[in-house]
Parts: sequence; structure tokens; C-alpha cells
Amino acid sequence: MATYHSGEIAVQDRAGLGEQARLSLGGIGEAVPEVAAAFLAEQPMIVVGGADASGRVWASQLTGPPGFLRTPTPRVLTVGALPSPGDPLEDVLAGATGHHGSVPVGMIAIEPATRRRMRINGRAVVERDGLRVDIDQVIANCPKYLQKRDHRVLEHDAEAAVARTVTDGTALDAAQRRAVREADTFFVATVSDRGDADASHRGGNPGFVQVLSPTLLRWPDYVGNAMFLTLGNLALNPAAGIVLPGWETGSALHLTGTARTLWDPAETVRIPGARRLVEFSIEAVREISAASPLRWSAPAYSRFNPPVR
Repeated sequence: MATYHSGEIAVQDRAGLGEQARLSLGGIGEAVPEVAAAFLAEQPMIVVGGADASGRVWASQLTGPPGFLRTPTPRVLTVGALPSPGDPLEDVLAGATGHHGSVPVGMIAIEPATRRRMRINGRAVVERDGLRVDIDQVIANCPKYLQKRDHRVLEHDAEAAVARTVTDGTALDAAQRRAVREADTFFVATVSDRGDADASHRGGNPGFVQVLSPTLLRWPDYVGNAMFLTLGNLALNPAAGIVLPGWETGSALHLTGTARTLWDPAETVRIPGARRLVEFSIEAVREISAASPLRWSAPAYSRFNPPVR
């Protein structure tokens, strides 16, 4: 039976949404329904997040042809892909071998063309050709703040794969700051104090993520389902990881650090649509070119996106 942990309940109560959260609890299951299994089988991408051995949290994406995500049973998801060299997900999964046990992971699959998404949290084991994830939670999410992207193309470009570069840093450079300011979507991974992982989506019009400095970001927390799975984890463990996909280029910008929720109404009122704000302090940056073979069309922005000043 699904329950909320103490961090989630604390945030729900502080937001005055405890009753709505209890109703939303019905959207959390322990198995993949048949219709959701069919949805997963059609997807070419899934975002995966978790903590590495040092406690740093990372988010990344795994890709493959439709069918690389399978549910042989309603409580098991198999992912027919492994992270490429240099992907921070390698470190997250380092302990997930059959000899060393499993590692908690949070996952989210989205279909930009239809604005559908679903989250799966569980425990991953690395197998020869991919991952086996024993499922703990399956979470239904609404389509709010998802940008529509059509004409997905799976490119098999050997030259691009050879040209793949990995760049590390401790702060955003000028081009990376510009990419963050122009972003309409990112994915955030968090981990509870017990180590359970979650991955979620954040979206808005370009500019919804503010770059306050090369090591400090801020974004609004808009109206949602009142579960507060991300903010609930942050209430117990501030470690967080972000990935910003390069939708048109296949690049990936990975950030890891710590995040905190700001409840100050004087700050929140300045941001249209914001109910709270989240500040993210960057500790490490990893940018990977040609991280994904997927390419997407320009976005059609969600009608739910609040304006950006």
C-alpha cells in the first residue's frame, strides 16, 4: 500500500495541501498497468537518476529503439541499454551488479509528442545488456508543463559517436549559462534520507530557470499534484542532480549539487505562477556532446506554462 514519507508529509502540510495529497496517493501504485506497459514499449528514452558512492545525485538518459523498455512482469522493468563511457550514471550504477546487490533509481519516461509521462522508482541491477529494475512505485503524472515535440528521429551517426566529448567543471561557463536560461525542460533526481530515489520533470517557458550565478540556479515550483515527491526528498536530503537534454543536438548537461525550497512569499510573488521557489547550488558540471542519438523538433509550449518576466 502506497504511503508518503515524513519529508513529503511535512511539505504537503506546510503548503496546506495535505488533503489533496491524500487524494493524489491513489496515483501511486506498485505495478505497471497493461496500458502503461504498452506506453513504455513505445518509448525511445527514459531518464534515470540516483546517488553515486559519495552521495552525489545525478540524472541522465538512456535511449534505444522502441521496445528497449519492457515489463516482463508488472513488477519488473528491463531497460535494454547501459550508460555510455563518461555518463555520470555509470557511477550511480557502479554497485548495481548481481554480486553487490541493487541500487535505488528513480525513472521517468515521457512522450513529448503526446505530452504523456510516467514515473517508476525501484532498485536496479546491471545485467549483460542493460538493467533489470524491481519496481517499488509506479506514479501517474498529468501533462502540465510538458512541451510538445514531434518528429523524433533516431540517428545512427558513427562520426558523431566518435566525436563524443566529455567536459567537467565546477561552475557553468558562459555557453552553459545561456543554455540553462533558454531551457524549457529539465529533469531532476533526488534521494530520500533512506536512499530511495526519484526522478521528475520540470518545464516552463524559456527563462523559467534563473541563473543567479555560475553556481546557483533558481526555478519556480508551479501548481502540481500535491504529492511533493521531489521537495519531500529535499526536506530530508538536499542532494540533487539535474540533466538538461539538448533536444536538437543530442548533447546533455549534467549538474549535481544541493537544493533547498524557499517559502518566502516576498520572493515567490515576483515569479508568475510560482507557489514556492527552489534554489540549486552546483557542485559539479559534466557536459557530454553526442550523448543521445535522438533528435526532436522545435517545441510547442504547454498552455499551462505561466509567463516569464
